[in-house]
Amino acid sequence: MVLWHGAGATAQQRVEQCSRRSLVNMKLIILIALCVVIATAKPATYTDKWDNINVDEILESQRLMNAYVDCLLDKGRCTPDGKALKETLPDALEHECSKCTEKQKIGSDKVIKHLVNKRPDLWKELSVKYDPENIYQERYKDKIEAVKG
Repeated sequence: MVLWHGAGATAQQRVEQCSRRSLVNMKLIILIALCVVIATAKPATYTDKWDNINVDEILESQRLMNAYVDCLLDKGRCTPDGKALKETLPDALEHECSKCTEKQKIGSDKVIKHLVNKRPDLWKELSVKYDPENIYQERYKDKIEAVKG
C-alpha cells in the first residue's frame, strides 16, 4: 500500500487509498450497527422462570384465581409472578403469544378455556381492561369459540 501525502501520488493511488478508507469505514459502520442490534434485541421468548407454576392449581382455587385477577385489574397486590404476567400480557395479546414458551402457550390455553367456560364474569372484566375495543376478541374469535363448551 502506498501512502500519499502530496502531489507526488498518482490519481490512481489516491483513488485506491480512498477506496480502502471507504471500505474500512463501511465495515466499521456495519460492525457498530450489528452491536446496536444485538444490544437492543428482545429475547426470542419470555422468561421461562415461571413455566413450572401449576396452572391447574390456580384455576381450581378461587382464592388464588381471584388474587391473580385482582392483580391484573389493579384491584389488589401482585405477587412477582402476577406482576410478570401483568407486564407481559399486553405484548402477548398484541403479538399472538409469539414470544411465549410452549408451556406458556399450553397454560394460556387452559386459562382461556377455564375463564370462558367457568368464570365468564372474570373473562368479561379482564376483556374490558385488556381489550376495550374488542380487537383481540375478534382476532381470537375462532380460538375462543373452539374452547367453549
